[in-house]
Amino acid sequence: MNYKMIGRFIGHILLVEAVFMLPALAISLFCKEDKSSRAFLLSLCIILVVAAVLLLLGKGCRKGFQAREGLVCVGISWIVMSVLGCMPFYLSSEIPNYIDALFETVSGFTTTGASILANVEELSKGTLYWRSFTHWLGGMGVLVFVLAIGTVSDRSNGFTMHLLRAESPGPKVGKLVPKMKETAKILYLIYILLTIINVVFLLIGKMPLFDAVCTAFGTAGTGGFGIKSDSIAGYSPYIQNVCTVFMLLFGINFSCYYMLLIRQFCSVWHDEELRLYLGVVFFSIVAITLNLKGFYNTLGETIRHAAFQVASIVTTTGFATTDFDLWPTFSKTILLGLMAIGACAGSTGGGFKCARVLLIAKILRRNVRQVLNPHKVQVVRVNNFMIEEKVLENTNAYLAAYVIILFVSFILVSADRFSVTTNFTAVLSCFNNIGPGLEGVGPVCSYGAFSWFSKLVLILDMLAGRLEIFPILILFSKSTWRRY
Repeated sequence: MNYKMIGRFIGHILLVEAVFMLPALAISLFCKEDKSSRAFLLSLCIILVVAAVLLLLGKGCRKGFQAREGLVCVGISWIVMSVLGCMPFYLSSEIPNYIDALFETVSGFTTTGASILANVEELSKGTLYWRSFTHWLGGMGVLVFVLAIGTVSDRSNGFTMHLLRAESPGPKVGKLVPKMKETAKILYLIYILLTIINVVFLLIGKMPLFDAVCTAFGTAGTGGFGIKSDSIAGYSPYIQNVCTVFMLLFGINFSCYYMLLIRQFCSVWHDEELRLYLGVVFFSIVAITLNLKGFYNTLGETIRHAAFQVASIVTTTGFATTDFDLWPTFSKTILLGLMAIGACAGSTGGGFKCARVLLIAKILRRNVRQVLNPHKVQVVRVNNFMIEEKVLENTNAYLAAYVIILFVSFILVSADRFSVTTNFTAVLSCFNNIGPGLEGVGPVCSYGAFSWFSKLVLILDMLAGRLEIFPILILFSKSTWRRY
């Protein structure tokens, strides 16, 4: 295990975190928020000291490491980043309990959007900005950002590939261009451009600049932290429709946008995952709209709320324009299914991913055909490309781990004696990085009533869900820490 290299890389991650915390400090100073200003200054000092120690200890390290070390590096980086990133909340006493502050920060970085806060508007402007920005930073991934701006060579023993595979969502991670660093740059440029366009459209709807930036951060990262207690419900129908469109856009695999840029329109049109994603969205909106007949005053209002909540849940954003916990059972069941499915692989959305749902369906079809024709060789193809057996095995392993973690977490959280629906949807929502669930964790409720133990379980679920399970899971394996 290349501990020095891991420590050095985490040091660089913390430096990036410190740099991104500066705008929040500037906002606090500009708004003359003394408590939050002091909290951000002290937090910056702590982060810089820890980063300096790690960089010094990692001096002269052997460059590059293998897949196991890449997974460990990603898992530890996100944990350390969250443990120190929550300091402004805690030191300012705006969230006086450290576990609650950690929960809020992990929920931000993992783009979950689950909150322990009952009244968000009590937070200072600087803290609100930092809370929303954690979504944007975690959406594409801070390690991907470091790779995009860093000086690490693509020839460093598979260094960049191992890290990108560990942090990026989906059953398979590939390069858009030959160099992995250039791939990271392209992804972030698309991400930044879409975020800016989102802000512009919100400003056109006369949303205040601060609100527009924070809302765009939550939309781009598909996180869902609102800066108002009623989330997006208090804004105009135009702004709600803009959020609906951009949530769906950020739930699409970013490689599709690259294909559009290089004018490979046919590749995008024939993308099976994109078709499944859009088909699920369309079917869900139509079904919920029909089920909500008479629930709202007009058909237009019904479609608007149905489309918004479908987009919010399937992309695992978690914004809300209405209390969907009051909807009929059929509509809530559809939302529950969307929580599990999630968005496309290679997007900022969470969940099981449409790509895996597609693969599981094709694996089942192949197994049925093999029963009928046991001597015939059956292969799985997606977009006319044959999928390697290793990818199929990893998908099956992911499904098994997904179900086991979901079940175990549900059992542990149930010790708090809330209703089955509350506990199950809390775990499902956190594990799939969605935010709101049903009943006690619905869109108008918070996670504040859970015990400290349940919050720690949900924190691990959020991290495991964002990092595709295995970078967190291997941290608990003894073989991970053995010498080669």
